[in-house]
Amino acid sequence: MPVLLLILVILVFVYLWIVRRGTTLTRDCRWRLDRQGGPDRFRCAACGAECDGRPRHCLRKR
Repeated sequence: MPVLLLILVILVFVYLWIVRRGTTLTRDCRWRLDRQGGPDRFRCAACGAECDGRPRHCLRKR
């Protein structure tokens, strides 16, 4: 039983790592749906960047 629990914990961490690996969003990214810009328009409340569709990468100018 402890072996199965250990395997489950490892699988959960691997899953979370794989899901997190595909994005560069940071804690500072605060994407909000901008209904005035269209039905699928998002705007960052922190830096003001805009994009169509759900963002997966930070668009902040460095």
